[in-house]
Amino acid sequence: MTVVSTTPDAAARTFTIVAELASPPSAVWQLWVDPRRLERWWGPPTWPATFTKHQPEPGGESRYYMTGPEGEKAHGWWRFVALDEPSSLEFEDGFGDAEGNPDAGMPTVTVRVALEEAAGGTRMTITSHFATDEQMHQLVEMGMAEGMSSAVEQMDGLLAPV
Repeated sequence: MTVVSTTPDAAARTFTIVAELASPPSAVWQLWVDPRRLERWWGPPTWPATFTKHQPEPGGESRYYMTGPEGEKAHGWWRFVALDEPSSLEFEDGFGDAEGNPDAGMPTVTVRVALEEAAGGTRMTITSHFATDEQMHQLVEMGMAEGMSSAVEQMDGLLAPV
């Protein structure tokens, strides 16, 4: 199993997912920075992502949309804050309008990803930081834990030898 734990921490306003992957950090890193690989796991299996822009560099931006089972589209955006290949990345993540521009009416989350060498592969820790308790509650109620867990679970299949 890829996902080891999911931990909401109301006091710290964080939600953390820890996963163990049977590949080195450099391979896991590629799942974050290569938009075609990212599309194959970002989003739950029933809501696959399409990245229309992806600039993994400090100050770079990403635009994407996820397509639901009925053809509906949910747009999102990232703004990269920091990258340290292949061990960490940090970005702001939010909902977007039809062009993927930030939706001011929805929360923005700061996401920190740590990739650490572990026995037999990589231990990946994804920590989402919320500005307010209300934002954290809103996104958890929208199914963030289940959605992120099912998305991350797809990574092992993409890292398996062909």
